[in-house]
Amino acid sequence: MMLSEATQARFADEVAKYPAEQKQSAVMACLAVIQQEQGWVSAEAEEAVAQYLGMAPIAVREVTTFYNMYNQQSVGRFKLTVCTNLPCQLRNGQHALEHLCHKLGIEEGGTSADGLFTVQKSECLGACADAPVMLVNDRQMISFMSDARLDELLNALKASAK
Repeated sequence: MMLSEATQARFADEVAKYPAEQKQSAVMACLAVIQQEQGWVSAEAEEAVAQYLGMAPIAVREVTTFYNMYNQQSVGRFKLTVCTNLPCQLRNGQHALEHLCHKLGIEEGGTSADGLFTVQKSECLGACADAPVMLVNDRQMISFMSDARLDELLNALKASAK
């Protein structure tokens, strides 16, 4: 995979935040750039990041697979990540996950037929007092998810996609 000049410029901006001998510290930021541009991080993209940063490809792969914020396959326009850790479970986190999947006609980890939604579960999102919680596209946290709030969210996201 060839990195565009724009991507390389964004990588350079991230690498510049670290001492020259520690440029590998920008690996997470570089992976985030790839994901923002392509929607997911392919094996080819991992290889390109590794080459740019002077790292072993397996070291980049370890980062991609450790953090659930990096998509390892193509996802829908809206990635809905539902916390299913214990505090959220005790406050209907699993029910929220199942409700979303049922409404969208998909299984956990799947993408809706229209390509708009991917629903997946996650470990702790760090907002236990607001359980159950979820993230939309790894950026926006939604708290206190009831069936009604989830339905409103799906309708709003569908409307914004038009």
